[in-house]
Amino acid sequence: MNDANPNLSGCPRVNDGFRLQWEPAQDCHVLLYPEGMVKLNLSAGEILKRCDGKRSVADIVVELEQAFLTTGLLDETLAFLHLARQNKWVTWS
Repeated sequence: MNDANPNLSGCPRVNDGFRLQWEPAQDCHVLLYPEGMVKLNLSAGEILKRCDGKRSVADIVVELEQAFLTTGLLDETLAFLHLARQNKWVTWS
């Protein structure tokens, strides 16, 4: 797959070595890894919690648009997944 253009039918998942969890003390989702923690904003947390290796990118976008009663989230979702892939937070199944 081309890193600059993730496949909409591909199924991203949180990469080995990272753990996504809700952190009450931070009041947000965080991505934990042996060297530290990434504090995620609401959008990032909502996208990553759907990255289970079973949902396609297209499915994730549909779920997000339904959950937030909006449309047009494809570009924002793809931009975040591109960043997440560059940082090795996600991989594709």
